[in-house]
Amino acid sequence: MNLLDWRKIFKNPYVKFILNLILILTVLYLFLFSIKLMGTSFKMFGKEFAENIISTTSNPLIALFIGILATSLIQSSSTTTSMVVGLVASGIFPLANAIPIIMGANIGTTVTNTIVSMAHITRKLEFKRAIAGSIVHDIFNVMTVIVLFPLEMKFHFLEKLSSVLAGFFVDFGGAKLFNPLNAILNPAILFVKDTVSAPSYILAISIVVMFASLIALVKIMRGLIITKAKVLLDYYLFRNDRTSFGVGLGITTIVQSSSISTSMIVPLVGSGLLTIRQIFPYTLGANIGTTSTAMMASMATANPIAITVAFVHLLFNIFGIIIIYPIREIPIKLAERIAEFASKSRRNTVYFIISYCTLYLIPIIFIIF
Repeated sequence: MNLLDWRKIFKNPYVKFILNLILILTVLYLFLFSIKLMGTSFKMFGKEFAENIISTTSNPLIALFIGILATSLIQSSSTTTSMVVGLVASGIFPLANAIPIIMGANIGTTVTNTIVSMAHITRKLEFKRAIAGSIVHDIFNVMTVIVLFPLEMKFHFLEKLSSVLAGFFVDFGGAKLFNPLNAILNPAILFVKDTVSAPSYILAISIVVMFASLIALVKIMRGLIITKAKVLLDYYLFRNDRTSFGVGLGITTIVQSSSISTSMIVPLVGSGLLTIRQIFPYTLGANIGTTSTAMMASMATANPIAITVAFVHLLFNIFGIIIIYPIREIPIKLAERIAEFASKSRRNTVYFIISYCTLYLIPIIFIIF
């Protein structure tokens, strides 16, 4: 069989589908493997390491800022929450310390949108629309944290409700269904543990594999759906809030990145194809969709506390929507006014950029001092 024949085989749609499916399953396996490996490495570090982590995040406000900073740097709330799931599943990280980090991760993931909006900076009207479309997501997440963070610290309602849901899920066998997956993962975990004795090296391997697998998953899924999805987004799927929400939820669940799914619509807003009101429900759906990664990671651990963390992430976004959506004109109007100011002159644009960057420098100040 010559090279031309092989090319014909690989161009066959059925063959391409099977190859893509194998590739996706392989990447998912590596991602879940990295989560369990990370938990293994944390356990190997011992009691002193656990105590240091707990003491660092014992202040809920510091933990919140750690979530913001970590996610703004790596631009993936999925990665941040998955790492938190790994910490909790290892048994060395308390649930109460994890919750503020999860909240902070929601804020940190929105930086990409604003970076994308800067591509329109040379066209005043486009820049104005793009800025509004990008920061409305920031404003929603900040408003949600402002409302829910103090309530959670006072009443722990997210922790309690998530614990109940996780218990219900486990009791009915939801997590146990994933035991065959653990059987597949454990031999690889044991192999790495026996081959690499140093926990720091194992942790490094787990982080590298996690990043690589998530990046690969995003690229694969983006290549499969984004081109077609963009056409649908332009013309069909923003007829009303329900369809907009559903599109945001669906695409983010598939591509496993709210940064990708929300930043891809910023140019559409900037070009005038979509309005800020059309894409606002989309961003809410993206917030729900991004929780699927942590949920998947928690199932791989089969740990009730880790599953509780994943439910906290989900419920935090659900309650945020319930509270903020009825008053959606507030974040929308605020985003429009900020965009109006930022696009008015070059000086205002510089002020906006400096102010925006300062908001993400505040966590560093709090963490250091």
